[in-house]
Amino acid sequence: MTEHVEWSEAETPAPPASTAVIPADAADAARLVAFGLQPKLAPARDQEYTELLRRYREDPAFARLADAVAAGLGLIVLEVSPRAGMAVTAAEDSVFAVRMGDYARRTAADSGDRFLHGLAHLAIAALAFPRPEDLADDSYIGRVTVNGVDAFVRQACRRLEERAEERGENTDPATDAPGLEAAWRIWARRSATGATKDARRPAASTTGIVAKALAFLTDSGFLQRTGDDNGGTYRTTARYQLQVRDMAGNAALAELSELGVVPVTDGTATLLPAEDTDDLDLVADAGLPFHS
Repeated sequence: MTEHVEWSEAETPAPPASTAVIPADAADAARLVAFGLQPKLAPARDQEYTELLRRYREDPAFARLADAVAAGLGLIVLEVSPRAGMAVTAAEDSVFAVRMGDYARRTAADSGDRFLHGLAHLAIAALAFPRPEDLADDSYIGRVTVNGVDAFVRQACRRLEERAEERGENTDPATDAPGLEAAWRIWARRSATGATKDARRPAASTTGIVAKALAFLTDSGFLQRTGDDNGGTYRTTARYQLQVRDMAGNAALAELSELGVVPVTDGTATLLPAEDTDDLDLVADAGLPFHS
């Protein structure tokens, strides 16, 4: 009898703490995810948001519940912190996903321009965070301008063209081919500014495409507009840094970053001057310093 009692005491687990999910918990978790879908909302400006973030960090069961709600909506949680809030990104099959084809159709009549819009977004990411350590440093703030991004892409186009010539590759346009090798041919032949009767920037010009990309990122809470110089100046947010970290393995982004157009020596991104800039169609006041 004694042995039986000792065995029972050793093997019988203690009553588990209650882990039942009540409707109020599920509602709070969904509320936190809803806050995360409002990227412009700063946690410090909303007491309820701040409290739910604290609960997420301190209550593992609640954190798992919020993660499950996000996963059910096709969202990937990048970070939950006071600086970024509940930063989420949409999985490819999520109803919240914004596909480049849809984005391009909303911004241009020519479906072939999706390459240009995609390249603009890649260039913004590469220019905002030119070094791996910039992505790893939570305090790093990237800065870009409309004209600077266009100048950067045109420098990259020149490098890609030179690389294609060295390889003896066909340089005719191939608008149905994916990747940078097709996109640079279209970008390099497109006017940087164009002209309209009322002096507006045409949406189909390359600076118009960059401006649209930057405005979209601003509306999405990834950038903040800081001024009008050089076509518009912007600074990155914590959410954009997390987003670029998530896409850092993108092959096209890696290829663009490895072209050597943006060397960094002291933490300041600069453009290397081309040997001959007469045919680069660079916009005036690109907003980036050049090496002498």
